[in-house]
Amino acid sequence: MKSIALFGGTFDPVHNGHIQSATELKQRLSLDELRLVPCHLPVHRASPGCSSEQRLAMVKLAVAGTPLQVDDREMHRNRLSYSVDTLESLRNELGDQVSLSWVMGTDAFAAFDSWHRWQDFLTLAHIIVMQRPGEVLPEAGPVAQLIAQYGTDTVEPLQQQAAGAIRFESLTPYPVSATAIRSALSGQQAAEFKLEHSMAPAVLHYIQTHQLYGYQA
Repeated sequence: MKSIALFGGTFDPVHNGHIQSATELKQRLSLDELRLVPCHLPVHRASPGCSSEQRLAMVKLAVAGTPLQVDDREMHRNRLSYSVDTLESLRNELGDQVSLSWVMGTDAFAAFDSWHRWQDFLTLAHIIVMQRPGEVLPEAGPVAQLIAQYGTDTVEPLQQQAAGAIRFESLTPYPVSATAIRSALSGQQAAEFKLEHSMAPAVLHYIQTHQLYGYQA
């Protein structure tokens, strides 16, 4: 069974941490495809610092030369970017003979029961939760119940079933955040913060060329 995972986010901007985590997941879980899905109109976050088209362009630059792909379907829906709509769109496109997974961080999964139509998620896809040191999950309530019912310690469900499992993966930490990058670009971050070490050169060049996030040449 072919396996495809979707890694959604605002990618504001996309950085090496995103690419490292996505590449590590693809290799570790033997996924056939891992697609970055730039969010057009975010539901749970403030409006991004630059346009959807610019963020999409940067993600395309970032994945060039990597084993990752880009899925831009949310850019074509002029409404709030609900993840469940994205999964439904892809499931309708590919049918039931493909394993689909949605990738999210622990912080997002901890509040998963606040997501639009969250009860439908596991009928459409698996969930892969990226864990990092110090992050905690609810010990009671809907999310804890989901973990108890659908959590898996093996990768086989992600390879052999179309949907319905929750898998936790502890990834290699990457000490960078989009918030810190935006601060550095606007001149608010300490000088020792190295932008060229935090993102693909082509992405940094795009930001500098278009003077995004308050960058001044």
